[in-house]
Amino acid sequence: MEENKYSKRAAELFKEGYNCAQSVFCAFSDVVGIDFETALKLSSSFGGGMGRLREVCGAISAMFMIAGLKYGYTSPNNDEIKGEHYARIQHLAEEFKKKHNTIICRELLGLDVKQDDPTPSKRTEQYYKDRPCEGIIRDAAEIIAEYISSKENS
Repeated sequence: MEENKYSKRAAELFKEGYNCAQSVFCAFSDVVGIDFETALKLSSSFGGGMGRLREVCGAISAMFMIAGLKYGYTSPNNDEIKGEHYARIQHLAEEFKKKHNTIICRELLGLDVKQDDPTPSKRTEQYYKDRPCEGIIRDAAEIIAEYISSKENS
């Protein structure tokens, strides 16, 4: 997969200090029809694997939110449509796992904590050097961009 404007924008947002979920989700705010500030607020809780709980990576959560806004269902009673959407989400997760083997934040970061201190890490040059997050963010943005492109071209 070659890098696209969304993965570049997501990486830029991360380097500006936004969390992983905000970085991916906000790179697609125009695609999903949400203003940037609302997109920032909506995705703010998902950083650090959901509020630094180190569960599902925020970049993955953002991918799923984008897919929901683009292709999600609204009927609570249509199991066929729900199943199609859940299959879509599982597909996106599998695409990410092909590169990183997991969608869990603590596993991606090599942490052995179940829940991290809620205080965000200071964004220093060393932070960006040590963390794999920028690459993870780029990959998540590329995966969802490729998925959207494939749907629009089919």
